[in-house]
Amino acid sequence: MRSRGQVSLTVVEAGVGVLFVVAVASAFAFGAPGTGVTRNAQLDAYASDAATVLANEPPRHDGATRLAEVAAPNDEFDRGERDALERRVDRILPDNLLFRVSTPNGAVGHVRPSNARVGVARVPTGYGVVTIWVWYA
Repeated sequence: MRSRGQVSLTVVEAGVGVLFVVAVASAFAFGAPGTGVTRNAQLDAYASDAATVLANEPPRHDGATRLAEVAAPNDEFDRGERDALERRVDRILPDNLLFRVSTPNGAVGHVRPSNARVGVARVPTGYGVVTIWVWYA
């Protein structure tokens, strides 16, 4: 008959304790990831989502998409499209976000603060680039 060896319970407990101490020390040494990267990625996602919705919406009047319509050179932007675009983007984004949309014809939304983290999405159209900035209120 062969004899089997057993590891002492004290040795197992000591091994688990050493692993625990190493894990805690590593957490202090390397720290947690910063929240700034996560917040900017989330803001970029909000801006990208708003741009995607607008880029895939049918136009109100003329154009291939809603974004192409607001970027096209015409006087309609100042006579109604500006307000309609602002209302639409306001409905797309969550209530805790502020935004600014810049088109070749002008901009709608709030003035961007210089000290806030901002997410951005840019969509090229046949008439120029439409840029959407979002930030937390």
